[in-house]
Amino acid sequence: MNVSLSERTPVRSLSDRRPVRVGVLVTALLAACVAFQLNASMLSPALKSIEDELGASSAEIGLTQTAFFTSAALFSLFLPRLGDLVGRRKVLTGMLALMAVGCVVAAFATSVPMLFAGRVIQGASGPVVPLCLIMLRVEIKEPKRYGTLLGVITAVNGGVAGVDSLAGGFLADKHGFQAVFWAMAAVAVIATALVAFLTPESKVAGSHRMDWPGVALLVVSVGALLVALNEAGKLGGANWALVGGLTAIAAVAFGLFWRTEDRSAHPLVATAHLRRRATWATLLTTVLTMTGVFAVMNGLIPAFAQDAQAGLGMSAEQSAWWTLTPYALAGLAMGPVAGRLAATFGYGRVLRLGLVGSAASVVLMIVTIPAHSRVLLLVTSVLVGITYAGVANIVLNGLGVVHSPKENPGFLPGLNAGAFNLGAGLSFAALYAVKTALVPSDASSAGGYVAGMVAGVAIMVAALATSFLIPKPVAAEEQH
Repeated sequence: MNVSLSERTPVRSLSDRRPVRVGVLVTALLAACVAFQLNASMLSPALKSIEDELGASSAEIGLTQTAFFTSAALFSLFLPRLGDLVGRRKVLTGMLALMAVGCVVAAFATSVPMLFAGRVIQGASGPVVPLCLIMLRVEIKEPKRYGTLLGVITAVNGGVAGVDSLAGGFLADKHGFQAVFWAMAAVAVIATALVAFLTPESKVAGSHRMDWPGVALLVVSVGALLVALNEAGKLGGANWALVGGLTAIAAVAFGLFWRTEDRSAHPLVATAHLRRRATWATLLTTVLTMTGVFAVMNGLIPAFAQDAQAGLGMSAEQSAWWTLTPYALAGLAMGPVAGRLAATFGYGRVLRLGLVGSAASVVLMIVTIPAHSRVLLLVTSVLVGITYAGVANIVLNGLGVVHSPKENPGFLPGLNAGAFNLGAGLSFAALYAVKTALVPSDASSAGGYVAGMVAGVAIMVAALATSFLIPKPVAAEEQH
């Protein structure tokens, strides 16, 4: 017998039962996702410009990127759950407004610390995508239709049809990096208004108070671990005493968090849910996938394209045209198809297809890099766009929603958003650490880029292995 997705869907607030036009809802949610994605990827082609204008090193600017994704990961741990309790529209609107404030702070940045602060504030937008998917799920109950619209919304998470990269490169080249942040701020303000006025409010019926002690302990644990991992990524330059101390703090805080959740009447995360394979296998696969691929497409490849000695010597705008734009366009086109296929043929099967394709596409990149061919770089960027941005990314986001328990629907999507952002931050730390450690003495050699990409492929293979542990989400798939 078919199991309706609505049986696992949270109930809309009794105070807001007006009819919802799906087209209007999707438009508002898309605007929110676009605003978040600009924060995540529009800056990629402008990183070199920021280095030059602020007189900073690539490591310092890379740290501000890590700060954004770390902040996003931490906010993702609890904001979706807060949305369950006080209202998802209210929380999403607040997140988007904070994002706009962070953009303005970064636009006025005259130093790395000020830019760092702006990026941390922008990170409050971390769980935008999962909150949007939960809000969509409240309204769309048929698996195939939900899968298709999930793909439409989540496809933006791989890049806004390439416009983000193109605009970022153009603005950085012509007007400086500040213009990139002003553009982000404008979109964030528009998205805030659309969400506030065009989306219905929803929350869990009979919801209880927020478990703030649990939130504090989990944020300390994950935050300490993230900082420790980032410090370890410096390899020879790392302060290993600091790494050890932070790791110990993370372990103690998590132990206290587990104990608190076991004793709390209204836990942030019931420990029984954490023990489920649907939880930890999904989160682990997400972290490994993002660590393996994110810095390849948002860091190493644009940097290779702009490298005048080892790479192709393009400008920031040109590199976006040849790499990030085709990557994003391919993902945007494939996303709705992947969402529908997942609901029809199985989330697990489609996810593994995407992971295999992603790893194979990066291998093809590695093989063709010595040719210094713009066409081959474009083709391989399209392939990664189809397989990762258009398939793996879509299905992983969907799994976070469909595997979440009905009494706590914000729990797994929030943790999964944290896993995405954790993986993105780790990707820059780990792959750039490999690149730095293996930079050849010949400045015209692309060996450092290749080494980072090889490490990425190895991590993606590990993600493929863990994906087999994720249970089948029966209620979200069409029964044959």
